[in-house]
Amino acid sequence: MVLSAALIVLGAGIGSTGFESVFAAHRDPVALQIVRDIRLPRTLGAWLAGALLGLAGAVAQGLFRNPLADPYLLGSASGASLGMAVALSLFGVSAASTLWVVRLGLTGAAFLGAVLGVLLTLVLARGVQQTLRLLLAGVIVGVVLGAAKDLITIASAEILQAIQGFMLGSTGLVGWSACGVMGALGLVCVLGAWALAPVLDGLALGEATASSLGLPLGAMRAALVAVLALATGTAVAQTGLIAFVGLAAPHLVRSAVKTTHARLIVLSTAMGGLLLMAADLLARWLIAPQELPVGVLTAVLGGSYLLWLMHRRSARGGF
Repeated sequence: MVLSAALIVLGAGIGSTGFESVFAAHRDPVALQIVRDIRLPRTLGAWLAGALLGLAGAVAQGLFRNPLADPYLLGSASGASLGMAVALSLFGVSAASTLWVVRLGLTGAAFLGAVLGVLLTLVLARGVQQTLRLLLAGVIVGVVLGAAKDLITIASAEILQAIQGFMLGSTGLVGWSACGVMGALGLVCVLGAWALAPVLDGLALGEATASSLGLPLGAMRAALVAVLALATGTAVAQTGLIAFVGLAAPHLVRSAVKTTHARLIVLSTAMGGLLLMAADLLARWLIAPQELPVGVLTAVLGGSYLLWLMHRRSARGGF
């Protein structure tokens, strides 16, 4: 948390005007507005979005009992993309617009699309009783909704750039209102996942063992899926699709400490926030005054980390 706080302070000074805006904020209203209304909410928003993805990754990996599971497995990412494409096609608005009405509409469309993707997955899987069926249903829904998004994009070529920006992921348009939404829903998700952590501990020992403990697996799996969908949908709606944060955060925590799911959820939440905030600062600094899409940077860094992890485990005979 100390490192996260330090990066938030550092984020106030990274931008096209550098630390000059920070030093001049006390006497220059424009500099103050840049720091207060653009850089700080963006930096904090990156932490909150990463925290939501880290939490969702820990829940997904525990629920599916697969360390390679990520928050997008249930069709939420493709559903959010489809919702964004439909909104842009129908209303003809730009994803870069700063009008709060437009931003609320696009954010709401992405969130509803993510929820739709998860609901379709649940319908196709006939509930949450069978983990393998749920996983396969999520893959199918992801492919179908992704194809629908592509068809809409082809039919309305003018939205291609906006959709591409959403697919690459960006924290550039996150403001204080988005931080408030992510903070409030993130707290609900953390408390819910923490309360359901014993279920994940039981599932780690096998379905038969979890059932023998007297846990109502059906209801609790449904609650875990709801937490997973809410956390993922909230983050995706605000920042677009950002890869590998939800996958890498629980891995990094487990490589550092051996713990139960209760602590893993909290630590993965903090780790996810730290990862995305650091990646966002790096994306803003590398080619300043321009910036890289943060989703591209997390994909490169996350892919490199997983390749290294795969090589290390292969050398140890783990794969």
